[in-house]
Parts: sequence; structure tokens; C-alpha cells
Amino acid sequence: MSREHSDLLKLKNLGSASVNILHAVGINSYADLQQVGPVETYRRIKNRDIHVSKVMLYALQGALLDTHWNELEPDLKHQLLEDAGEEH
Repeated sequence: MSREHSDLLKLKNLGSASVNILHAVGINSYADLQQVGPVETYRRIKNRDIHVSKVMLYALQGALLDTHWNELEPDLKHQLLEDAGEEH
């Protein structure tokens, strides 16, 4: 396992399946995720026809904030969905 892979695995909300999906869309480290952002990363995943729910979007944001996705404020979740072009 590469250092970057283990770096992503240390983040809240991300397990090996999620990290594999991130690698598939070019996100190989925390720095990549931070630079691209959760919304664009989520869009990349959807554009690759990888089936994920809106929870993935929340999980990505939570990973950056070191917060469990379910603890994100409702307003932030709403904004993420809106930014991603998803229905609420």
C-alpha cells in the first residue's frame, strides 16, 4: 500500500472501497482531495458512471473537515447538493 493510499485511509468516512474509487478519478492523496474539493471529486465519480449516493459527497466533505458525514450541518449538506447539481 502506498503512503498516499494509507493517507486517504486515515481520513474519517473513507474506507478501502472509497479510496479505490478516489484513485479511479485521480484523487491519490489528502492534498489532491483538498485541491479538487468534494463537489468536483463527486462529479468526477458520477461522470465515470460509478454508482454512489449523496452520502459519498458528504463523506468527502467530512473527510476534509475530520468530521463524520452524519454530523455535518444540514445547511452544509444542502449547499453541497446544490453545488453538485443534485436534487435534495
